[in-house]
Amino acid sequence: MAQNPENVMNLCMDVWKRAKEAADKERAMMESFLSEKGDELEGGIQPWDWRFYAEQVRQANFNFDESELKPYLSLDAVTNAVFDVSNKLYGLKYVKRDDIKAYHKDVNVYEVRRAKKDTPDEDELVAIFLHDNFSRAHKSSGAWMSEYRTQTKNLIEGADPIEGVPIVSNNNNFAKGSGATLLSFDDGTTLFHEMGHGHHGMLSDCTYEYLASTSVLKDFVELPSQLMEHWLEEPVVLKEHAKHYKTGETVPDDLLARLKAASLFNEGFATVEYTACALLDMAVHSLSEYDDDFDLSEFEKKYLLEIGMPQGIVMRHRPAHFAHLFASSSYASGYYVYQWAQVLDNDVFAAFQETGDVFDAETAERCRRCIYSAGNTVAPQDLFKAFRGREPDTSFFLKNKGMA
Repeated sequence: MAQNPENVMNLCMDVWKRAKEAADKERAMMESFLSEKGDELEGGIQPWDWRFYAEQVRQANFNFDESELKPYLSLDAVTNAVFDVSNKLYGLKYVKRDDIKAYHKDVNVYEVRRAKKDTPDEDELVAIFLHDNFSRAHKSSGAWMSEYRTQTKNLIEGADPIEGVPIVSNNNNFAKGSGATLLSFDDGTTLFHEMGHGHHGMLSDCTYEYLASTSVLKDFVELPSQLMEHWLEEPVVLKEHAKHYKTGETVPDDLLARLKAASLFNEGFATVEYTACALLDMAVHSLSEYDDDFDLSEFEKKYLLEIGMPQGIVMRHRPAHFAHLFASSSYASGYYVYQWAQVLDNDVFAAFQETGDVFDAETAERCRRCIYSAGNTVAPQDLFKAFRGREPDTSFFLKNKGMA
């Protein structure tokens, strides 16, 4: 969707400049915090110091400790929240099927159903959804969405229509609790993110499976997932679903206010460590030739010096373990896509906010049609224009990052 390297670099360099300024302010806050305590770090804040002192500043300046929030974010509560958001936006209902045996006892299986268009009093099967939330031995790390069967209408004559119904799984690696499993806000965001990918598979409405679901350009595929994250941040969702796992008490307004106030702190750091990776990726893959003795580590060192890597921060992924770039060609010169998709998802969510209702039915239907259902049957830039009526606007992304 970016269409050319110049568009990618224009976005990344604009964000890079703003992110460095934000990171410098964050470092100054940490140095001031240390000075007030009478401490001093020889050589200043180093990469191994940053997260430790950033968390201390977060607690001191914003009076927010994430452990306060976790009792209100049990896995059951966050799962109910994401299912409720899915229902309010797209009319999906999740019917648990304990009688269907999955590949592991911890995996929950659901029928996903919605009202029929012509006969709304009746519902129809949309997808089979598997929720695989816990870490275990031999399970891949991270979080991802998989499809055991992709949606299609291209069935042979006489085939059972269920063969065209997608089977979608969301996979997480939460640590299973002995009682309730409590999530951090970041964990909850991951669960919502993967459900966005899940929606892309379950709401797909294409003739051919090779054009269906997530078979879209890399800089569009993260839009459906990152868009879904926004609803977990909405007070209307948290007040309804974030209940204390022991007492049932609703999350206090004061705690939500402190969460919001602290949310933008350290965004400069996070944006710098990510954007540096995206820029190095573009720089490496822009080389038309290189000598036999080419040293990638030396190239990295010189390039980061050239673009002014802020002191105390390193790349999120160093080249030696940058699997996105070198495990396959899939993301080569494409690590920028997450940031590109952030521009899109913030713009799309703004369309909901502009209505005054984040569950606005007309906007949700347009979103289903343009973002989730079309697969790769229409060029992504045309889908975005069909939804928003214009080209993407970076201002919403920069505002929500605190860098406007």
